[in-house]
Amino acid sequence: MTATNQKPILEVKNLQVKAGSKLLLETTKEQFNEGEFWAVVGANGAGKSTFLKAISGDNSYKGEILLHGKELKQWNAMDRARHVGVLPQSSTLSFAFKAKEVVELGLTPLSLSREQAEKEVEECMRRCDCLHLADSFYPLLSGGEQQRVNLARVLVQISQAKQTPVLLLDEALSAQDLGHQHQLLEFVTQLCKQHNILIVGVLHDLNHVLKYCDKALLIDQGKAVQKGNVADVLNAENIERCWKYKAEFASSSEGYKLII
Repeated sequence: MTATNQKPILEVKNLQVKAGSKLLLETTKEQFNEGEFWAVVGANGAGKSTFLKAISGDNSYKGEILLHGKELKQWNAMDRARHVGVLPQSSTLSFAFKAKEVVELGLTPLSLSREQAEKEVEECMRRCDCLHLADSFYPLLSGGEQQRVNLARVLVQISQAKQTPVLLLDEALSAQDLGHQHQLLEFVTQLCKQHNILIVGVLHDLNHVLKYCDKALLIDQGKAVQKGNVADVLNAENIERCWKYKAEFASSSEGYKLII
């Protein structure tokens, strides 16, 4: 799975994230191109979500994070919201919004006519397999249904980006059953390739990473230790060192590597 006509969208240079005097995360130089699906991998507590929160603008940091060549801190909030969408592990709402009303929250940074907005919301819900839930109350939906609604909201949010947008997935599969995990990954992979957007996701299932992702960034104990093609990063040595598991490998019927 290799993207063509790649163009750098996101560059991270000498990144440091601290909590008080404690260093939580340190990387040197990472570059992410359009049309790529990146997995951020590592053991629990390694610093994966810390990295994602930094590049989404939710964590203070030292160093440089360049979005389309411009320091992230220099983007105004509205423009950044149009270009960086985050699908978190879960989203809790205390109000009894209907699913469609939740998706409409993604219209906030946009300037669309009422007719355009209605069309965009319905299209994104259809693509995320949740249009049939439009009139259902969000708090009564299952975790997986809520996540598909939230993905539709994020897609609405970045739909009017003037430059190639970034979609960040922060453990976004946690509430999905097996079927919907693969449906969501197949969908975002298609989105990545057809629209040439950049997707960066924290994923725990390494077989998902091997099947769907182009590149991987391995974080171990707060440091980015290796990056590159997924099969190269997820080798037996790295898996044993970071996850304390002696992995064996097999090949799927589709030809990609599997960890057993």
